[in-house]
Amino acid sequence: MPPLTSALLSRSTTASGSSSSARISAAAAAVISNPAAGAAPSSPPPPARQSPRSRPASPFASGLAGRLFGGHRAAARSSSTAAAVFERRFASAATRNSYDEILTSLAKPGGGAEFGKYYSLPALSDPRIERLPYSIRILLESAIRNCDEFQVSGKDVEKILDWEKSAPKLVEIPFKPARVLLQDFTGVPAVVDLACMRDAMSKLGSDPNKINPLVPVDLVIDHSVQVDVARSENAVQANMELEFYRNKERFGFLKWGSTAFRNMLVVPPGSGIVHQVNLEYLARVVFNNGGILYPDSVVGTDSHTTMIDGLGVAGWGVGGIEAEAAMLGQPMSMVLPGVVGFKLTGKLRNGVTATDLVLTVTQMLRKHGVVGKFVEFYGGGMSELSLADRATIANMSPEYGATMGFFPVDGKTLDYLKLTGRSDDTVAMVESYLRANKMFVDYNQPEAERVYSSYLELNLEEVEPCLSGPKRPHDRVTLKNMKSDWISCLDNDVGFKGFAVPKESQGKVAEFSFHGTPATIKHGDVVIAAITSCTNTSNPNVMLGAALVAKKACELGLEVKPWIKTSLAPGSGVVKKYLDKSGLQKYLDQLGFNIVGYGCTTCIGNSGELDETVSAAISENDIVAAAVLSGNRNFEGRVHPLTRANYLASPPLVVAYALAGTVNIDFEKEPIGTSKDGKEVYFRDIWPSTEEIAEVVKSSVLPDMFKSTYEAITKGNPMWNELSVSASTLYPWDSSSTYIHEPPYFKDMTMTPPGPRPVKDAYCLLNFGDSITTDHISPAGNIHPDSPAAKYLKERGVERKDFNSYGSRRGNDEIMARGTFANIRLVNKFLKGEVGPKTTHIPSGEKLSVFDAAMKYKNEGHATIILAGAEYGSGSSRDWAAKGPMLQGVKAVIAKSFERIHRSNLAGMGIIPLCFKSGEDADTIGLTGHERYTVHLPANVSDIKPGQDVTVTTDNGKSFTCTLRFDTEVELAYYDNGGILPYVIRKIAEQ
Repeated sequence: MPPLTSALLSRSTTASGSSSSARISAAAAAVISNPAAGAAPSSPPPPARQSPRSRPASPFASGLAGRLFGGHRAAARSSSTAAAVFERRFASAATRNSYDEILTSLAKPGGGAEFGKYYSLPALSDPRIERLPYSIRILLESAIRNCDEFQVSGKDVEKILDWEKSAPKLVEIPFKPARVLLQDFTGVPAVVDLACMRDAMSKLGSDPNKINPLVPVDLVIDHSVQVDVARSENAVQANMELEFYRNKERFGFLKWGSTAFRNMLVVPPGSGIVHQVNLEYLARVVFNNGGILYPDSVVGTDSHTTMIDGLGVAGWGVGGIEAEAAMLGQPMSMVLPGVVGFKLTGKLRNGVTATDLVLTVTQMLRKHGVVGKFVEFYGGGMSELSLADRATIANMSPEYGATMGFFPVDGKTLDYLKLTGRSDDTVAMVESYLRANKMFVDYNQPEAERVYSSYLELNLEEVEPCLSGPKRPHDRVTLKNMKSDWISCLDNDVGFKGFAVPKESQGKVAEFSFHGTPATIKHGDVVIAAITSCTNTSNPNVMLGAALVAKKACELGLEVKPWIKTSLAPGSGVVKKYLDKSGLQKYLDQLGFNIVGYGCTTCIGNSGELDETVSAAISENDIVAAAVLSGNRNFEGRVHPLTRANYLASPPLVVAYALAGTVNIDFEKEPIGTSKDGKEVYFRDIWPSTEEIAEVVKSSVLPDMFKSTYEAITKGNPMWNELSVSASTLYPWDSSSTYIHEPPYFKDMTMTPPGPRPVKDAYCLLNFGDSITTDHISPAGNIHPDSPAAKYLKERGVERKDFNSYGSRRGNDEIMARGTFANIRLVNKFLKGEVGPKTTHIPSGEKLSVFDAAMKYKNEGHATIILAGAEYGSGSSRDWAAKGPMLQGVKAVIAKSFERIHRSNLAGMGIIPLCFKSGEDADTIGLTGHERYTVHLPANVSDIKPGQDVTVTTDNGKSFTCTLRFDTEVELAYYDNGGILPYVIRKIAEQ
């Protein structure tokens, strides 16, 4: 070990040698006595944001300008004295750092002044650093910078330095993200929990104002807009008015949060999609806080937070409960990940898009197996990918299962920072710091060979145009095989690639009248065509490519059938500006792809209603209708209840399939339509070349567009600015509200942890097979009129037209508990082939809604468990997928395997995650789900070890061994306390 490293590590005190739970307990004390002790201090974005603004137009503008230009000083409702104390605490954090000897000055180019100081990795003189993947170096720097021997110890630093040897051992490390990112669906329950935690602190006799974010928190309201109005010039305004009508109470609550809590920025509706705003504006890449430089890093309550990895910022999705703990200064406990090195070579062929590439990469990585790992891209092909292309690939990390899909910073990154309006001085700081700290890739200079846990390689020239579907994002279909694959799907048994439509019915033609116009619909006909989702709307190449397809189609006289619901939902206002500049928006409008709003729409199920005549034709004739969207998720039941086939595709392909009107077409051999002069038009006639697209991008996408868009974002909009909110720092709960409800998590809470809870003679609530996603578990989409949630709303006088979506009501635990496992495509073995949100109440044999059955068990005093197959909980990082089962009384989930975030969320809510041993599952053991289950865990948490074997027995004499998936000591501490939030409250209240 190098002398300096050895000397620094020798400083470790007894705190670093203690258990993780003890260390984190000490950390809580450190955070309260000095909030900066383990929290990454807040920082403004790059100085490029510092354009002059006098007297912002609204309270929001003041908060945003302050947060973005003055760091934590933007904290509303805090006195100048309190703010000064807060700043001094941040500033004093570094004085206790064990690694101050390597704090090094970074001079500006040309000498003279300096950018600031940084913790220098080269100053450690440790040869292991050169071999570390770039993504691991970011974890290393964070550990060094936050090494206070409380939250982060010298031994933690050594684990990361020794990554080659320690990662295969699945060792635990703490990680301190620089900031937290939220969207409104997940942000509302996070703010609800923070508000409720303040109340709990007050009831425990402690200061409620101790509950405040200690790192910068950015919340972008983007998940509430729905495509109610489409194919209209007035769609944006009409949809926003409906959005505010439905969500005024939620929006007012979030606006209250932006002023009641320090260090929280709320970006109002209509501004864009959270990940695109993050990419184009919020991301710092390198922080400069009070003269201390360090890499930007972020965790977000949306799984696609990974999009920022394309910018060289380490970011990934976590559960809302984890994010809340991070906001409150708790370290994130994580297993030091393996890193898959993905080498890219060559160049994409003419006409092949970044979407085709990401769907190919997704399939490859799914096959390779990357759950719980980082993926780091490298190789000569990197120079051929734009930053936007990289962001597209990084965005879909959840779909290929990785924690991150990381692209280290290089020259392309710097070009993008300049394009998006960051100042020259900021870009110079980013480059200088990252070069100095061995975190910058320069393909013009030789580099030491990095070591990866495993390797993959893709020649970009081999990528073909493709889609993914009809039910999963990693089921890639090449464009040339699309027709044959579709026919196979009709033939196949019901499953991920099958609909079991009898041969004699496959050619069925259903006739209907569309507002007086005779119309027909067949299996595979497209009824939704949506250019949507930050995955693609952040990429000018595919967006302008779609516009060029529209232009060529319009010039040939092609049209989209009027009953196809077409829409365009950009992720930021920049998209409209470059579409207008190019002169191409009018062609998209002509085909019905009018802009419908700036936010997540069809990709998350906010597709709005289909025309009644279309819905009736589909339902009455059992038609397998299709949606084609440029999104990242196409799980069954997600996009729209009536589109059983859902295909992910590039924006240009979305336009092409809208024109064809069906997915049952071979684009190479069959015409896409007929021109105005009667000639057959083929796909090749409307598809733009790569050169055509590049030319339009070069002339139409300009830095001033980004600058003007994000300067205007501080102004909000009139509807937002007119919202009035309470000035109290404690939220005034309204018991009659059906949107915001005080949750019961801290009811009757005392300062004494409850300890492990026995799971004895529990019934099985649900018996699942493989690939149950969080879309199946978590409340999402529209509220079905016959559901328990609908019954709850009706009892409170809410009319059906005002039900809104589950997502919009995530701040009300009563509704969310009723919507858990309410997916209409839920497949539960108890129902023997019947699909839907039902289960069997074992004692009585009754078939009930899952919620009603769960409540019946609770009222009878019975605990429940869930049996599941592989990949349980894959999909979005939704905290309600864990909160909901907890509120329903689920005590344990026994599965073949878990998705990373969902397993963590279950642990955070005090639900026991258990894995069958390799080669075993419920079927091989002979479990039917009708048994009663006892989980044999020690009664004292000190006798439980992460990953230990646990025996489960049943009332009919079966016994089997599972692996306990509490993966860290910290998760055991959460379990002992009844969950992560009670744990945090107790630790803070103790001070």
